[in-house]
Amino acid sequence: MRQNPSNAAYLIPRSVSRLQALTLAGLVVAAVYTADVRAQESDPVFHFSGFGTLGIAHSSEDNADFLAHDLQKKGAGAHESWSMEVDSKIGLQFSADLTSKFSAVLQVVSEQQYDGTFRPQIEWANLKYDITSDLSVRVGRVVLGSFLTSDYRKVGYSTPWVRPPVEVYGLIPLSHSDGIDLSYHAIFGEVNSTLHAAFGKASARHPAGGKVESEGGAWHFSNTVEYGPATMRLAYTHSHLTAEPYEELFDGYRTFADQLATAPFGLGNSAAAQANAIAHKYNTEDKRFTFFSIGAMYDPGKWFVMAEWGQTDSDSLLGKRQAWYATGGYRLGAFTPYVTYAEAKLKSNQSDPGVDVPPILGPVAVGTGAFLDSQLNSIEGLAGAPIQKTISFGLRWDVTKNTALKVQYDYSRVDDGSPGTLNYIQPGFKTGDDFEVFSATFDFVF
Repeated sequence: MRQNPSNAAYLIPRSVSRLQALTLAGLVVAAVYTADVRAQESDPVFHFSGFGTLGIAHSSEDNADFLAHDLQKKGAGAHESWSMEVDSKIGLQFSADLTSKFSAVLQVVSEQQYDGTFRPQIEWANLKYDITSDLSVRVGRVVLGSFLTSDYRKVGYSTPWVRPPVEVYGLIPLSHSDGIDLSYHAIFGEVNSTLHAAFGKASARHPAGGKVESEGGAWHFSNTVEYGPATMRLAYTHSHLTAEPYEELFDGYRTFADQLATAPFGLGNSAAAQANAIAHKYNTEDKRFTFFSIGAMYDPGKWFVMAEWGQTDSDSLLGKRQAWYATGGYRLGAFTPYVTYAEAKLKSNQSDPGVDVPPILGPVAVGTGAFLDSQLNSIEGLAGAPIQKTISFGLRWDVTKNTALKVQYDYSRVDDGSPGTLNYIQPGFKTGDDFEVFSATFDFVF
């Protein structure tokens, strides 16, 4: 089931936001309004549909977890050798054409959240008004069209893989915005172009504690161009991002700087300046964050190829990261074998020399500086960036019209000093080790 891009939006995995509550209230008001104008227009049309994935995944690395994205709590590996929690989900969608110009959509999804639960969450909730046949506006929870499959990537049946390549799609786990969205559609001969512009707040809870959110709102622009079997999408996002899970570390550097500054005869002044400089350079509170991506797909029916490239850039610990993938498949009746190659790179520094604490200040000061520096350069700090190359082989079997069975094998080569895309790192974990993932899913729509 391919979702209608004009009605796509993504969730904040927590309680209902104020704007979302207003949107839901607006649905009720819209229904009442619609009842009053039935004399002028036809009755509203309501739709109900759903989708789901039942999946299982196994990772060869038992000292870390393989996850579909960083906002999941647990996965295959350290928690469980075989996990059904990485890819499994179910969603229900309700939509209504309230008038000829006014429509609404609501989607509820149950999938693994930041705390490991499968509590149902409101995934889409927006009201849409067609200003003209080509120009529309939506208010509420709207999708950030960062990737080729953003509008339907949770619907496993609609994508060729078991899951979108984690190297690229992990760049932006925040794929929603609570705010306003404008869409303009234009036709130039045989070329269809759809331009989206959105402004709103994106936020999600993080398994390490706290939230990751765009401070003051995020601007997002995307343009999708279709020509026959070819599709291309460009996307750009600009925001100021706060990642609360890392702020405790930088508060520690600031406190340490204050302590160093009290050392007699100014012996700690240089080290204090270094500690403050580190906190300023790498802290993740209200820091500039940009994302740019380009993707293309060609699908004439018998076969398909697609590729995407993305880059994030931030004045913080997150630094500059790039990733890309290319995939292709060939349809042999109900069977579609496919292969994917993906890479994730870090374009900024992977380590920092830290604070040079003079030994004369004593072992406590030296030890404190070494501890903070180790945290900065640890798996949760600069070295936490995924640097890896993955080749995947998969097979999709369309069992019936609305169901598909997929199996996929991933082999990832990880650079030294990086955990790759793995999480929940355990003491026995060795950076730079390769790992394998075997996955199987049963996808369905109704």
